[in-house]
Amino acid sequence: MTIVHCGDPKRGAAWAEIFARDLPQVPFRCWPEIGDAQDVRYLIAWTLSEEVISALPNLEVLFSIGAGVDQLDLSILPPHVRVIRMIEPGITTTMAEYVTMAVLALHRDLPALVAGQRAGTFPYMPVKMARERRVGIMGLGELGQAALRMLAPIGFRLSGWSRSGREIEGVETFAGEEGMDAFLGGLDILVCLLPLTPETRGILCRETFAKMPRGAALINVARGGHLVQEDLLSALDEGAISAAFLDVSTPEPLPETHALRSHPAVFLTPHIAGVTRIDTAVYALIDALKGVMAGRSVAGDIDRSRGY
Repeated sequence: MTIVHCGDPKRGAAWAEIFARDLPQVPFRCWPEIGDAQDVRYLIAWTLSEEVISALPNLEVLFSIGAGVDQLDLSILPPHVRVIRMIEPGITTTMAEYVTMAVLALHRDLPALVAGQRAGTFPYMPVKMARERRVGIMGLGELGQAALRMLAPIGFRLSGWSRSGREIEGVETFAGEEGMDAFLGGLDILVCLLPLTPETRGILCRETFAKMPRGAALINVARGGHLVQEDLLSALDEGAISAAFLDVSTPEPLPETHALRSHPAVFLTPHIAGVTRIDTAVYALIDALKGVMAGRSVAGDIDRSRGY
């Protein structure tokens, strides 16, 4: 029962050492040195290729290196292969930290102040208290809840929206299409942490921005496919959206000439909000693998029919 790592060689080498010590009964190989392909039951990867999948005839489980799976072309996987996404403290904590940083920057009008610094004239920006701002998070899974927990002690009024609904202490929650307008209508800062699915692709669009109060701000730390970038640029230029923090884009990276790169109201970062840490993720992987080997359901199991 071999597991194969396909990705960063440094990560693969580090994880091979830990597997040899903590789970020696499962040989750990790094692509393309996989040993006997007939023995490979498990694969861990960020992206997939037909070359890799066709080389593993007895594959049973794919572990995603990331918190999501939309970057994986699941169509090339045999239907019986189980897919499990990464749930580990490194991703969760770094994502919550990034969201908190971005919320505080938007709350204290940092984009406008930085633009003023570059222009040589600082604008007058009236200062509000955190309790005067409402922050709403779209997507109330592991990452969304972690962000809400980190924001709560600062004093922001907090809202959350999900497709199916969830009750969270201290958070005003909304669900489904019927709850979307009320959720958006009260926000100062919108954070997207949704999984990327056919239903959520393009959800950050002109229609969504029009339902938010004029001058609200946006943070997208989910996937580039959630955002209609041309609609955001128009909303920024029209003043409907005051500023945006974007950690993801389409494509990644954006071309050097793309308008989002130089827009004075946009902070753009290179998909680093939630980071799979080499030193912690391997233990989440081992725990999930032990659950699989014991025949249990594990956190991160993906419904392949829905993609999340």
